[in-house]
Amino acid sequence: MAKFAVIGLGSFGLNVAKTLYEEGHEVLAIDIDKDKIEAVKDYVTRAVTMDSADKENLKALGIQDIDVVIVSLGPQMEASILTVLYLHELKVKRVIAKALSEDHAKILEAIGATEVIYPEKDMAIKLAHRLSSPNVLEYLPLSSGFSIQEIAPPEKFIGKTLKELDLRNKYGVQVIAIRELVPENTVLIPKADFVIKDSDILIIIGEEKNLAKINSL
Repeated sequence: MAKFAVIGLGSFGLNVAKTLYEEGHEVLAIDIDKDKIEAVKDYVTRAVTMDSADKENLKALGIQDIDVVIVSLGPQMEASILTVLYLHELKVKRVIAKALSEDHAKILEAIGATEVIYPEKDMAIKLAHRLSSPNVLEYLPLSSGFSIQEIAPPEKFIGKTLKELDLRNKYGVQVIAIRELVPENTVLIPKADFVIKDSDILIIIGEEKNLAKINSL
């Protein structure tokens, strides 16, 4: 069981805290707003009303002993920057910070955030990919130009084996897993003789330009 702290209990922070707690982790929730603390206290291990943009407050709370701290301070850019800076100075192992903009993200990375997330941008990209490619069920960007996508198999794939489709040579993509819906099962690194069914979901990795060719079939 890992120890998490969530600083900032807007919609994003609140849902992260509750979900981590539901999954069996120890969760410390922190916010300067008493009403937000009152709303979350029954769904986390401990809830504290506190200004996180104060190094001594964080130190007194023992934040340095937490495995992962998620900073989600909404529109409070200055507070999020100071909080991340102090967490870094207190040598917190892993700090995940929510950014409000590209510039904010750069600052957070520069002052010690282990990972910076940009939920609005990520969701916008996912939505755009889903709308432009109806077969894409899920989208995970990797390094520049590459991604992993979950897709419903094009009609011409159904009834054929992966060997017959030869996707790596024909399209430059690789099937890394298949989710079978009937019966429910996940096949990791499927063999060449796996026959594609219309109820299967293909999880494919490759360059986005090559994945786009698959989606256009």
